Amino acid sequence: MDRFRQEKLQRYEEFVDKRLKPDLVHAIAERDKKRGGKEGRGRPDTQCIFVDIGLGFHVEFTWSEALNFISQREERLARQIEEYTRLIASIKAQIKLVYEGIRELLQLPAERSVQGPVF
Repeated sequence: MDRFRQEKLQRYEEFVDKRLKPDLVHAIAERDKKRGGKEGRGRPDTQCIFVDIGLGFHVEFTWSEALNFISQREERLARQIEEYTRLIASIKAQIKLVYEGIRELLQLPAERSVQGPVF
């Protein structure tokens, strides 16, 4: 393989390894954090409960206020999860595109390219 192709191949591989894969790992971790969030819980024999609103802060709510807050928070978290899911798909598409460029650079036939999950 000539020097130009070798250098270009190295830049593609570095881009995937140093930029796209870390971005993908970060996006997956952020989405999973949103899925794992827990709302605060109070005692069922009280009229008010304290709800963890984040950053170590708790707010006293009536039951109906707490249910409303939790519902809004769940909706926001669902939107954030969806945004990270789209970001993950975009990063995966970029990785696939770079791999396709590598395949073309190496002049490999399309049927020999790697199929299946990229990461």
